[in-house]
Amino acid sequence: MPRVLRLRRGRRMRVIAIVQAFNEERFIARCIEHLREQGVGVYLIDDASTDNTLAIAERYLGRGVVGIEQLPPHDVHDWQEICRRKELLADRLDADWLMHHDADEIRVSPAHGQSLARALQEIDEAGYNAVNFQEFTFVPTLEEPDHDHPRFECTMRSYYAFAPFHPHRLNAFKRQDGPVELAWSGGHQVRFEGLRAAPASLYMRHYQFLSREHAIRKYVEHRPFAAHTVAAGWHSFRLRLHADMIRLPRSQSLLSYRGDHRLDGSAPRRSHVLDDLVAGLEPGAAA
Repeated sequence: MPRVLRLRRGRRMRVIAIVQAFNEERFIARCIEHLREQGVGVYLIDDASTDNTLAIAERYLGRGVVGIEQLPPHDVHDWQEICRRKELLADRLDADWLMHHDADEIRVSPAHGQSLARALQEIDEAGYNAVNFQEFTFVPTLEEPDHDHPRFECTMRSYYAFAPFHPHRLNAFKRQDGPVELAWSGGHQVRFEGLRAAPASLYMRHYQFLSREHAIRKYVEHRPFAAHTVAAGWHSFRLRLHADMIRLPRSQSLLSYRGDHRLDGSAPRRSHVLDDLVAGLEPGAAA
């Protein structure tokens, strides 16, 4: 059974991001701090990390983190089981809204100066019970290749909008009286009876990798995936990516970050830079 740490429950309207993490010591502190700034609590599922992820997160108990559970050591990464665990937590956590959330994401409102919690409250008051996030993927470039440091948000400014289909990240939702489903889509789309999705998306900055070496650690030197998730067609480029494939795009092929409210989602790509590399294309070439 997972080891669980919990704090007292609150009474006011509450938003909780259920964050799963495996060896995310570079991202986890900033993820927690940002969500706290946005009025959102964090419940962490530590997927048997072997680095300092768990120790860092425990420092924030009572200061943004509302609970932590640590999965026992295992040799195979089973993403479907983690999503099923999130489905259970969505029923058990003391929250009004919940989010399926990764450690390398920064979620924001597109309205300048508005907190994420306030944006979700307005969506709730308008009668909707789920919302999509437009993804903006930030990557290092040939001209600026290394951002593997605590100030990665300040230095890694090149990005592209990513939306292979719509809705692609429909995974913030109001707590339901009945079951919610996340595992069917790998966590990308929540499903439940009576779902009413907000017509406008919120935003998500995704810091996919911070340097070529970081991409190798994260996407090449990973644990094997569970066979049933591979058979389901999950994990995309992760199954075929090799270290010698990884090349960085030129900055001219990407957009330049000038603030959350100025993120440009008008022409989203349907493939990631790492998908391009597996397909034998120039990084950043595919539309």
